[in-house]
Amino acid sequence: MKSLIKIPKDAELPLIGLVQIGIIDRGTNLLQLRPTSICNLNCIFCSTDAGKFSKYHVTEYMVEKDYFIDWLKEVIKFKGRIHAFLDSVGEIFTHPKILDIISEISQLDGVESVAIETNGSLLDEEKIDELEELKLSRINLSLHALDEELNKKLVGCEEYSTERMIELIRYIAKSKIDLTLTPVWVPGLNDEEIPKIIEFAKAEIKNKKFPILGIQKYEAHKFGRKPKGVKPISWFKFFKKLEEWEKRFGVKLRLSPLDFGIFKTKPLPVAFEVGEKVNVEIRARGWMANEMIGVARERSITVVNCNESLGKILKVKILRNSDNIYMARK
Repeated sequence: MKSLIKIPKDAELPLIGLVQIGIIDRGTNLLQLRPTSICNLNCIFCSTDAGKFSKYHVTEYMVEKDYFIDWLKEVIKFKGRIHAFLDSVGEIFTHPKILDIISEISQLDGVESVAIETNGSLLDEEKIDELEELKLSRINLSLHALDEELNKKLVGCEEYSTERMIELIRYIAKSKIDLTLTPVWVPGLNDEEIPKIIEFAKAEIKNKKFPILGIQKYEAHKFGRKPKGVKPISWFKFFKKLEEWEKRFGVKLRLSPLDFGIFKTKPLPVAFEVGEKVNVEIRARGWMANEMIGVARERSITVVNCNESLGKILKVKILRNSDNIYMARK
């Protein structure tokens, strides 16, 4: 049974340092914003093993709105003008205050645009209307097939309705919000569906600025889900196939960060060097079993092979510091 950690306004858990929750700066003008780790689906190819049938994760996280906004304001002070991209290791609409979060982010000085990543299953026309009023710039929506039964299999949910999703896609397409469909191509499972999605997107979506499609490559991550019989293809073969589909359908599929207005900027300063030994205070349970979250220098650190009690001070050795995401061991 997974536990839920709610991170309130008076929490002493920094929102920089973790991959599953908080703010991620990868050294560009785009910030990944993750106020929740919860997912309502159980996709059989999920790279983060999200959902209630997760094999590896023992904890979920949800950040209180004001605490999240306060941290974002501080990051923007350092970064300057940014694009805000709300995504999740799960599904952002599992956060009960997500519309309020989007509203407040859109009003912050320094935020040029706000976009979201969603599986779409928790959307409805009322939410889409509100997102349009908030001047949301783009919705990335992960539709993986047009076939009803195959879609249910891919997302691991019998209640999922492809027919309903198509209705919502058409509704978004008529709004002022740009829509990018982001199917994951899972070789051997939805090969025939990707061309159908491309044709569907061409017929239904008329964006003002952003690409209508962002096809994703299936990757077999260590702690992700691996459908039986599915083997990831090489990046060379993936881009070769995208090139083939581009010529066949006359639509751009090989994308770059510049297609979304993303470019390199100064990253947040690195707080710890790999190999450095640091004293941390344990303040929360980790995302996986035998992990805890330690805090030092205004950063959160995932400490592996650790089951120490909350409040414990211990010395750790930093194993990772890329993108201001920190991992360590005792």
